Amino acid sequence: MSRKALVPWKPTKAQVLAAQNKRVPDLVAQDLTVLFVGINPGLYTAAIGRHFGRPGNRFWPALYTSGFTPRLFSPFESALLLDLNLGITNVVSRATARADELTDDELRAGGKRLDAKVRRWRPTVAAFVGLGHYRVVSGVKDARVGLQEDLFGGSHAWVLPNPSGLNAHYQPAALAKLFGELRVWAVAEHKRRTKKRPTSRV
Repeated sequence: MSRKALVPWKPTKAQVLAAQNKRVPDLVAQDLTVLFVGINPGLYTAAIGRHFGRPGNRFWPALYTSGFTPRLFSPFESALLLDLNLGITNVVSRATARADELTDDELRAGGKRLDAKVRRWRPTVAAFVGLGHYRVVSGVKDARVGLQEDLFGGSHAWVLPNPSGLNAHYQPAALAKLFGELRVWAVAEHKRRTKKRPTSRV
């Protein structure tokens, strides 16, 4: 399916400030290979209405260097992910200036809504982009990056590092490697899962 990308634009400072508590629509479809799960939108992201939209966020470069996308997409081309059987949502939908403005109770409540969303859309993998919020949502306090033992919403759960430019613990090469490990495993698992489904008789 052909999807039209929006022309990139830069919000004003006033537009960014006015984005407090705004929401960015989910990018979802049935039976995705990977549904990426962010914490919540930042103000810049909410101002432009596109996930991981702030300049300097390494999510889109990590998708490219890990092989998820054939070239480097801009946030304004996010709809093209659906053609690759990928999607994006958040634990909490409202935008804040900083993720630490969210309380653990708000994250847990968002996790319950996310669980229902994952059960509805049935992605092969729900990939949490950030370890801290996964630990709160799942209740697994010693969770580590990578494939998780427990399912989430009936789908496999995988944890990736936060790709924010502020996360100095993971440089671009490390992000590419970890995103790449997810891609290889998820694609193989999605194919296996698809083959297991019963075919309808005519």
